Amino acid sequence: MTVYDVAARLPTIDVLRQRCKALAVLERVIDGGEPHYVYTPAWGTDEAALMSNGSGDEWAVVFTADGGFIRVFDHESAMSPYGDPDHELWPGLIDGLPAVLRPQVEEPAFCDETGQFIATAVLWRLTDDGRWHAGEGITFPPLRGPYDDTGPDGSRMLEILLDDIVDRYMEFASDYYEIEVDRAAVEHIVAQQPLTNTVIQALNPQLSVADLQKDLATIGYPVIAT
Repeated sequence: MTVYDVAARLPTIDVLRQRCKALAVLERVIDGGEPHYVYTPAWGTDEAALMSNGSGDEWAVVFTADGGFIRVFDHESAMSPYGDPDHELWPGLIDGLPAVLRPQVEEPAFCDETGQFIATAVLWRLTDDGRWHAGEGITFPPLRGPYDDTGPDGSRMLEILLDDIVDRYMEFASDYYEIEVDRAAVEHIVAQQPLTNTVIQALNPQLSVADLQKDLATIGYPVIAT
């Protein structure tokens, strides 16, 4: 899988935003420590969903007034700028990026100490556009080996945002937290249904709606039913 495959399968910006919020809520309910997925409505003047696996791999989805911007960094990818003496981006990675989204490549959180944008995959979509885009004419390096699971550019890390998000989150929770989560509760949250104590406690018996109200309000999850 490459960034072109992901671009063809990503949902609309609004649906993607909902899925990102759902992942953040699921993480907050299941793990109150350092969550794998977070959502912040105050990314400067924008909103952002962030993923970090704690080992150097990460992605970010920035929702702006003009559209959506996705940055992926796979620290082991042959496409990493750190493989270039001048930390140059892989050829074609941001070719065609609209001017209104160009400020994202100057975002300090996405740059090294010299201000160089660091990424192995980039996608974007304007609000009035009918599909997601990636850089034009990218030539991908061969996979690193038979056990490579993120693709040549790390874009496979975005698979959890595709239409089978429920299945993929359950698989993630099983692998990452080594627990089996309640499928109906995951479906409930992915569908953006108001949370209840029953749903929360199906995922974490130690929590209630009252415990999560502040965090859910910050994420912007729908009104909570008690």
